[in-house]
Amino acid sequence: MRYIQDNDKTKQDRARKMLLWFGMISLGMSFAGLTSAYVVSKERPDWLTDFQIPQAFYISLAVIIFSSITIHLAKKRITNEENKKGMWLLCSTFVLGLIFIVLQFKGFSQIISNGYYFTGSESSITTSFIYLVVLMHLTHIIAALISVLVVIYNHYKQKYTHGNTLGIELAVTFWHFVDILWIYLFLFFYFVR
Repeated sequence: MRYIQDNDKTKQDRARKMLLWFGMISLGMSFAGLTSAYVVSKERPDWLTDFQIPQAFYISLAVIIFSSITIHLAKKRITNEENKKGMWLLCSTFVLGLIFIVLQFKGFSQIISNGYYFTGSESSITTSFIYLVVLMHLTHIIAALISVLVVIYNHYKQKYTHGNTLGIELAVTFWHFVDILWIYLFLFFYFVR
């Protein structure tokens, strides 16, 4: 009977991981479509060729990379049952995610202070694309922050024991995905002007 229960749990865990991967692949494809549209739109006569990435986006890149390190270490500590260190690293990841969001909005304000608007008669197709892509990414960061909060709560309730860490594995995978996505978007906007 125990073998059947373990086998069912393994199948359910594998199914949950596959669902996450399918979701991430579809999200990646939607961002690939948006960046493709960005490339095609570059041929328009009203395209901004002198647009500069705001300084806050550079800082947010460093923050998001550092958050990937902290969540990876959190998973490692929790797997090794170093619970206090794991909790500290999870909370650090959450705070870094919040800092990332603040930096994104600071980047928006820097774009506006440079005279580039996202909508209205004073906007350009360039800034509208950047606004759309960054806001879309921010929604996924918020989803990742919610998953980290769930992991923090479950870890506090001591639900992650040796061999029972699916929740943190899924959250870490999704967090790395949104981090890699921002690195891709940043490099894309940096090199494709």
